[in-house]
Amino acid sequence: MTTAAPHAHGVHFGRRDVQNVAIGVGIIVMLVGILGFVPGITGSYGDLRFIGPDSHAMFLGVFQVSMLLNIVHLAIGAVGLTMAQRWTGARSFLLWFGVVYVLLGVYGFAVGTASAANVLASNMADNWAFAVLGLAMMVCSWLFTRSSVEEERA
Repeated sequence: MTTAAPHAHGVHFGRRDVQNVAIGVGIIVMLVGILGFVPGITGSYGDLRFIGPDSHAMFLGVFQVSMLLNIVHLAIGAVGLTMAQRWTGARSFLLWFGVVYVLLGVYGFAVGTASAANVLASNMADNWAFAVLGLAMMVCSWLFTRSSVEEERA
């Protein structure tokens, strides 16, 4: 009987693939939250507000941001990094926070950009990014844990 190398079973750097993906998502989301507070990367920085559609600051000139949205990104990223310590936590993070991001996108589409209910100050680019990121996270939670779940059952 031969034993496959650890990377053949989705284990890299002592972590499973789903953990590496969750760590990557956590880092990227935290980086977006941090960079949302950096003038120059966030255009119209003087128009950055804590909450609501009156915040006209633009991250990378495309995505409307508020302080609250940046804080939400920081918190979600930190949760992702924490949950990624175990493969089951990584899977749960990708699945459930993927759902959260999809719901943020749907909520943004439903309330519109000028509504007072747009508390995170998201524009259409944000809404599409939330929806796509959320769907990608949910797919990754399934795709990178299929073999792990089957191994657990055996």
